[in-house]
Amino acid sequence: MKKTKTDGKNKSRTKTVVICSSASFYREVIDVSKALKRLGFKVLIPLTAGKMERSGDFRVETYKTWFKDSKNYSRKTFLTKHHFNKVSKGDVVLVLNYEKNGRPGYIGGAVLAEMAIGLFLGKKIYILNPIDEEVSYKEEILCMLPVILNGDLTKIKK
Repeated sequence: MKKTKTDGKNKSRTKTVVICSSASFYREVIDVSKALKRLGFKVLIPLTAGKMERSGDFRVETYKTWFKDSKNYSRKTFLTKHHFNKVSKGDVVLVLNYEKNGRPGYIGGAVLAEMAIGLFLGKKIYILNPIDEEVSYKEEILCMLPVILNGDLTKIKK
């Protein structure tokens, strides 16, 4: 455990991992969150992932209502800012990147933005799987100096 100084005494502080991923992977977010908690971490997940878990409905189209009604983009704005706030409160960012649309290691635009916030705020960035070699913004991902976990959550530093 990381030691921090508080009132002149050393106290253990549990690291907080903020999970970022495509909404398509929110079922996996729940599973990884539970695994991280078993490893002794605190975990923050996207608001919609928690809602999906509670409802049992993991269909992305249920929640992305702004595609049908552009007035609902204010909801997307709220969710984006809400997760940026979680990134600011966490100690590290963990990107869950699985295959999506035939692309292994998928990292989309929203997650790239969350990673950038983490980089700006000095957070260590971990990526669960190797990144898509063909992604047009590979340079931007790599400049964040992420640790690629190759599927092994135990490599996240406590």
